[in-house]
Amino acid sequence: MQPTFVLVHGAFANSFSFAPLQAELGLLGHRSVAVDLPGHGFQATYTRAYQTPQDPGGLATAPGSLKGVTLADNAAHLIGILERAKQNGPVILVAHSRGGVTATAAANARPDLIDRIVYVAAWCPVHLDVGDYYAEPEMAAVDPAAFASALAGNPAELGLLRVNFRTANPDALAAFKAAFLADGTDEEFLTFLNTFQPDENLDAGTSADRAQADTWGRIPKTYIRLADDASLPLALQDRLIREGDALTPDNPYDVRTLEGSHLKWLLAPAPAARVLGELTTLPTPVGRG
Repeated sequence: MQPTFVLVHGAFANSFSFAPLQAELGLLGHRSVAVDLPGHGFQATYTRAYQTPQDPGGLATAPGSLKGVTLADNAAHLIGILERAKQNGPVILVAHSRGGVTATAAANARPDLIDRIVYVAAWCPVHLDVGDYYAEPEMAAVDPAAFASALAGNPAELGLLRVNFRTANPDALAAFKAAFLADGTDEEFLTFLNTFQPDENLDAGTSADRAQADTWGRIPKTYIRLADDASLPLALQDRLIREGDALTPDNPYDVRTLEGSHLKWLLAPAPAARVLGELTTLPTPVGRG
């Protein structure tokens, strides 16, 4: 039976960013579903203070729909979609960036719903919690403080993380472009930036949400490395692959590589669509449906 690709977005993103990839997959004869995690997509909060002219005070204090949303909420939502997709045949779960944390949590809970899990420069924590990896050598070139000028409000008071992606601050815009789409034009960068939503939930999981060998570890897995990623550097991607392989040595990652930055594969998705399409021809391990 033809598999369904279930696509999970990263931080501040939504299902909209997968539209070009879904078009390419469809033209190759593959079906796909792009997920909006809770508080994302048309459930996102776009306060009037975020419009032009902006109201910085209002933006810093306006309540958002993501307040209180947890990783468990994200995983439960994804599991509901996987249950529906599984009724139609095999499921290939594809996660990008922070979406990998949700995909991993869902895989820990319901490995029976996933025939292959694919990480595209995505987080799959094994030895450390996500936040702790930022102190490791592989993340030395990533400066979270570079985005500080675009932060809006106090995350502890808002109960969420809010970033003003509509800022005109040249330093903030330069930091965003360097991190996400250094290989794109300024016009491509600004277009993609305007698909982002300002709010993201704070919960990136704990040690209990790291990859578990007896559940997550049973699922065939692929890691698609993004060679020029400055947001999740290649060294960190390779470390996550090594840690996953050490956790399940009898079920190592199938590793692929795409050229480009953190977002380039979504902007120009034909190579990624071809790689994903190749995964549908990989044999299904004995005992998996």
